[in-house]
Amino acid sequence: MLLPRILAPVRASVQIPSTFILPASRVIDALRTANGASAHAPTLSFVRHSAHQAQGRANGAKDGPGKRLGAKKSGGEYVIPGNIIFRQRGTHWFPGENCKFGRDHCIFATESGYVRYYKDPLKHPKRQYIGVALEKDHQLPYPRNAPRARRLGFVAVPVTQTEAEAQVVVNDLQVGEGPGSDSSIMDTPRPAKAVAKAKKGYAFREANWAIGRAAEKANVQVKKFVPGDRWTAWRKSNARIQANIERKKLRNAGKKTAKPKKRQQRA
Repeated sequence: MLLPRILAPVRASVQIPSTFILPASRVIDALRTANGASAHAPTLSFVRHSAHQAQGRANGAKDGPGKRLGAKKSGGEYVIPGNIIFRQRGTHWFPGENCKFGRDHCIFATESGYVRYYKDPLKHPKRQYIGVALEKDHQLPYPRNAPRARRLGFVAVPVTQTEAEAQVVVNDLQVGEGPGSDSSIMDTPRPAKAVAKAKKGYAFREANWAIGRAAEKANVQVKKFVPGDRWTAWRKSNARIQANIERKKLRNAGKKTAKPKKRQQRA
């Protein structure tokens, strides 16, 4: 590429100018003679061109790993809350029924159900939606004014119970005047339960409610808590602290305390 640029001044130097110049044996001497003798002789100039672009994708194309975009669940597939249905860059698909957007525009399910890919002209004429149908035979989008199925973890069961069966009659319990009386519900005798103990077989013990009533049956009296006067309590406490300080001073009065040594100035 540089050969024509070098030969051009050489040819010009070989030609005899208006002032007679003896030909030189070396090319460099000829170039110097031509440049110095004639004002019209071309000058030798070189331009440095880079081998490749300084920066950008042309300077070594990047070929990183794929980001695994696309559909993760097909239409009709069962999903649970949190399952990612579609990964994308941008908004090619929008979340529909029982779905939401992730921060990277991925679409994930918020309810358990079956995946549906559909369009909803009532929301947008061109957008594509991904939703989750609660039942396998449901079609999306749901009718606009239809009642929504609420997912509370319950299963709809028809009620066939009569009023007579619904009434609960308890004959064993007795309603007494209060706790501690002979007719109290708490004091009604109940059989002890067999409770398993680690590595020691089974042993009979009282029920928890009976253990909790043991103090009442034993007629244990507890003093009633009285808050009292907090101002008086603070004064007594402060007086007690001051008395302890005075007692400590009297105890240490006869003892000699070592005087602190004077600091010597450094030379």
